[in-house]
Amino acid sequence: MPLDTTFALAIENLTVSFDGFKAVDKVSLYVDEGELRVVIGPNGAGKTTLLDLICGKTRPTGGSVRFYNQELSKLPEQRIVRGGVGRKFQTPSIYGALTVFENLEVSFPRGRGVWGSLFFKRDAAVEQKVHEVAREIHLDAHLDEEAGLLSHGQKQWLEIGMLLIADPKLVLLDEPVAGMSVRERELTAHLLRRIAKGRSVIVIEHDMNFVREIADKVTVMHQGKVLAEGSMEKVETDPKVIEVYLGH
Repeated sequence: MPLDTTFALAIENLTVSFDGFKAVDKVSLYVDEGELRVVIGPNGAGKTTLLDLICGKTRPTGGSVRFYNQELSKLPEQRIVRGGVGRKFQTPSIYGALTVFENLEVSFPRGRGVWGSLFFKRDAAVEQKVHEVAREIHLDAHLDEEAGLLSHGQKQWLEIGMLLIADPKLVLLDEPVAGMSVRERELTAHLLRRIAKGRSVIVIEHDMNFVREIADKVTVMHQGKVLAEGSMEKVETDPKVIEVYLGH
């Protein structure tokens, strides 16, 4: 383990096997507070499984995941969420029949759930937080619109907002710009840089131009292991990375 133990997230020798196949194989990864880390690699490299292990969706068969020195690997998924870890999956998971405002409102921690938010008086503090997050995710002009009518990119932003409303200290994003327009990708890059200030962000991404725009550091995975790590400039000139990923 590195001598500096002040990392927001410290993953050590993390391993998970499915029927004898090691999807993640002795991965060690250290992420600072305020860092925007991007994980790249070919399909099947173990990237999404790594996020599953961090957020408690999958249990490891070995190794540790420490978040501000608290071991996460044995905690239930909901405890990990309440502890400050927010996860966004590849496909937006929003309430299409509710407005943008209502989607953000029901995501507020200690909230009343989907139905309660529709039938009870709104709390001023919640309303203020919803407006604040809506501005951050470029949806402040769409608060009264049904979420199902938003563009694909706007739905992605809304789901990011549904994480931010709980003020997580670690945000995990799986291919956040897939299917977005060029302009939406630009706005998302600015958004991710902003939200990484004061918290840590881990992004899985295949769009190398987008990775160059946002990454503080890049981790390359291949066959469940860390193949290379460093700045984008460093990893994209690494012969091993070119051979297994960037050269294809």
